[in-house]
Amino acid sequence: MSHLMNTYARLPVAFSHGEGSWLTDTEGKVYLDALSGIAVSTLGHNHPQLVAAITAQAGRLLHSSNLYRIPQQEQLADKLAALAGMDEVFFCNSGCEANEAAIKLARIYGHQHGVDKPATIVMEKAFHGRTLATLSATGSRKAQAGFEPLVSGFLRVPYNDLGAIRAIARYNKNIVAVMLEIVQGEGGINTAEVDFQRGLRALCDDRGWLLICDEVQCGMGRTGSWFAFQHAGIRPDVATLAKGLGSGVPIGACLTAGQAKGLFKPGNHGSTFGGNQLATTAALTTIGIIEQDGLIDRAVVVGRLIREGLAQGLAGNRSIVDIRGQGLMIGIELDRPCGELVTRGLEVGLLINVTADKVVRLLPPLTFSTDEASELVSRLTKLILDFLAAA
Repeated sequence: MSHLMNTYARLPVAFSHGEGSWLTDTEGKVYLDALSGIAVSTLGHNHPQLVAAITAQAGRLLHSSNLYRIPQQEQLADKLAALAGMDEVFFCNSGCEANEAAIKLARIYGHQHGVDKPATIVMEKAFHGRTLATLSATGSRKAQAGFEPLVSGFLRVPYNDLGAIRAIARYNKNIVAVMLEIVQGEGGINTAEVDFQRGLRALCDDRGWLLICDEVQCGMGRTGSWFAFQHAGIRPDVATLAKGLGSGVPIGACLTAGQAKGLFKPGNHGSTFGGNQLATTAALTTIGIIEQDGLIDRAVVVGRLIREGLAQGLAGNRSIVDIRGQGLMIGIELDRPCGELVTRGLEVGLLINVTADKVVRLLPPLTFSTDEASELVSRLTKLILDFLAAA
């Protein structure tokens, strides 16, 4: 009997090693990885440059704490600020920690502007984390159930509905921020419309609110730009990152600009492990390889090949509701629950995920090749069609 706490319904497979987009289990079976650790393994598995960089850093220094300067952290902050067009960066260890920092920024911003009970607008189907505050911001009653009382101060609206936000603003004077994922991952690969993003930016400017973009899953080149908000040509006041930033080494980041710049002072927030030498080395190396190998452009090309291939292979099937996404963040929505596709995928050596009950989620490494894209389309098309035929 395992002493692990029962927090995951784990699949009956364990992996021993990986190479690129392929993983090998403890029995020797090989799988094509179209999930990359839920958008974490940006560079695939066992990337030689990343392995060399973190091995070398581990031989020098793993951690010293934020009581002291960390040169790699300063370099990474400079690089992220330049890539995002932002001003400041706080480092932590995960996406929910980055989002906690964003929520705290909204609260302190509100208090500094005379709002005693600052409120943040959040979206239906959002997922921002499982800590108490981020869970409260999340739009899943299933995830929230049993953890009440939730943290107050969140107002929920439909995704892509600027009118609903304007309507709430007419009667609630405590709003200080709007928080959204540019592409909802757990919610089913839903993308914020460009006009919605631009209208929201204008509304936040007009009302003096902070615009917070959760890029934990969709950031770091996954959608075909460094940050998903860049497709709309906007800049948020706060942006959060994690998952793919360190290619498997835990690291999160909260970036600020504009009205959010300078809100945190010493003592307002912190993290013991956040941005240590090992994690920031992994992130710097990840960014360097993305730039060196043109992986953002590859995400655009390979993502299009996958979507077009699936559209062709599944054409005419009435059970396919939609094939959508940006870059290498792809969702195939069916007209019925399809969670069993995950275990069926294991049988044919394919790692996928199902989210929002009916959406097959694909998050391949940014190193995914065109040949691997073709293999994914072939295996997944047959998997879905066989599933639908048997239903």
